[in-house]
Amino acid sequence: MTEPGASPDDPWVKVEYAYSDNSLDPDDEDSDYHHESYKESYKDRRRRAHTQAEQKRRDAIKRGYDDLQTIVPTCQQQDFSIGSQKLSKAIVLQKTIDYIQFLHKEKKKQEEEVSMLRKDVTALKIMKVNYEQIVKAHQDNPHEGEDQVSDQVKFNVFQGIMDSLFQSFNASISVASFQELSACVFSWIEEHCKPQTLREIVVGVLHQLKNQLY
Repeated sequence: MTEPGASPDDPWVKVEYAYSDNSLDPDDEDSDYHHESYKESYKDRRRRAHTQAEQKRRDAIKRGYDDLQTIVPTCQQQDFSIGSQKLSKAIVLQKTIDYIQFLHKEKKKQEEEVSMLRKDVTALKIMKVNYEQIVKAHQDNPHEGEDQVSDQVKFNVFQGIMDSLFQSFNASISVASFQELSACVFSWIEEHCKPQTLREIVVGVLHQLKNQLY
């Protein structure tokens, strides 16, 4: 401690003042150093975490493109326009989109085929029932078919069926153009030529003919 009456110009007083100055405290310098070191370490950790996250994202995207090239058949085919070069991401995505659209079309086509097959199965079931009824009727009345039917009667049955079909055909068909005619014909066949519809027409004609004969 400075003695009373000591001159400020005394060298020992200057030294004492220097050591007593808080700005030169070694502990404060260590504290500032550790604080700066902590901040730099925190920034490094954040930068490292960000780099790792970005690398994981890139790896995940790469695996996704690799999986697409393995799954999509067109990505495995040789493209002579690019030679042996690796497919770009844009080409992989475009081939994937094209393949998905192809699968949608195939799915729709198969659904239409299944629908047509179901209609055919329904028609065959109806025909089966009709034939079973004919067989049963013949077994119940074995002598019923012994009487011969004249050609005129057969022609009348055929004419009655054709007249009934022509009425619906004439009412449904448009002849404004060949394209419209074609579309109407197919629509008419699907609507009026179903096995159940034809069966009803034939039964009606036979009943009508039977009433005329008897």
